[in-house]
Amino acid sequence: MFIDEVKIQVKAGDGGNGCVSFRREKYVPKGGPNGGDGGNGGNIILRASRHLKTLVDLKYQIHYYAKNGSHGQGRNKKGKSAEDLIIDVPEGTLVKDEEGNILADLVNDNQMLLVAKGGEGGRGNSRFLNAMRRAPRFAEKGEEGEKKWIYLELRLLADIGLVGFPNAGKSTLISVTSNCKPKIADYPFTTLKPNLGIVKLGYDSFSVADIPGLIEGAHHGSGLGDKFLRHIERTRIIVHVIDSCEKELLQRYNTICKELELFDKELSKRFSIIVLNKIDALIDENNLTEIEEYASKNGITLFKISAATNKGLDALLHFLNKKLKEIDSENTVIEEGKGESEFKLYTLPENEKKLEYTKKYGEYIITGGKIEKVAKRVDFNNEYAIEWFQSFLKENGVIDHLKKMGIKEGDTVIISDFKLEYHSDE
Repeated sequence: MFIDEVKIQVKAGDGGNGCVSFRREKYVPKGGPNGGDGGNGGNIILRASRHLKTLVDLKYQIHYYAKNGSHGQGRNKKGKSAEDLIIDVPEGTLVKDEEGNILADLVNDNQMLLVAKGGEGGRGNSRFLNAMRRAPRFAEKGEEGEKKWIYLELRLLADIGLVGFPNAGKSTLISVTSNCKPKIADYPFTTLKPNLGIVKLGYDSFSVADIPGLIEGAHHGSGLGDKFLRHIERTRIIVHVIDSCEKELLQRYNTICKELELFDKELSKRFSIIVLNKIDALIDENNLTEIEEYASKNGITLFKISAATNKGLDALLHFLNKKLKEIDSENTVIEEGKGESEFKLYTLPENEKKLEYTKKYGEYIITGGKIEKVAKRVDFNNEYAIEWFQSFLKENGVIDHLKKMGIKEGDTVIISDFKLEYHSDE
């Protein structure tokens, strides 16, 4: 089954809680705090794999959860961090957020993207020891791991893309020249999914994608529509396969060219050739005159073949192989000290919002900055933790800003999902 679009939900692991513990040993009075930090939650990482050709495995498992970090322990024992959850996707997978913004394009084998970051472990009480606080009786909670929906869109990676009207013989061509064996029949729209095959010429090889038949208005969704048009975007050479026995061959060629350009203007600049198929069944040679003259006038390479009888295939395949090598040599960039399979882990930028204060219905709302992040890790059931958080707000100028806004005794302050009651130090 060919699946090229999926929507999945990813949830990174939560960080483990910090530990509240004090050293208890005989003959060691007031041993001091020794609560360890919690371990970090597992990240969720997407990894491109050349061994996958479809997103079918992700179609039936929508939710992915990484494990949580372990809690800290006494004697300054840090909790164990959870392992990352790695999800393999095919090369050529486009990653988007819920708004449709492109997060990354995974086009190389073993290329990785961190899509959901695991929560940091909470700090144990030994981390809050200072000259004024000799026996901290609180610790931080672990940070929650990121949770989000992401869209995955596969765009086939192929050297050659076969395009044309339905029943032009694209499937037959890919079946006799590669290891791909698609369904072939004598009615339109036989091919309902893109087919990918590998052509071998001696020690050389290249990939060919058979794109399901296009018709006029395809970029708007007519016929099979633009459902599979995106798969032609990554091909390096476009091969227009035309049934030579049809009428108005030039018009059919121009129609497909127009649809490709309307879908993506860059496709009109892509190197392309014309292949007149079913030449063995041609009755009138004059039927080819117009398109041959057009190709000659515009410098477009044209081949006459019969995929059914293998006529002209050797010349076509050797031309494509030679042209691909020329394109490779033009686009080759050598980067010293970097192997082909060496890819760093790409991470999404953290968008930390600016600290903002608003007053609504008599309540003071604080959003953004690190204040929200810290608040989520405070144990508000622990009076010592609340006391520490109040001092944190004061040190960071939050209390002074609220006073300038006119806050009064007993007013409500909202930070993240928490409602706090303001009381003056005085």
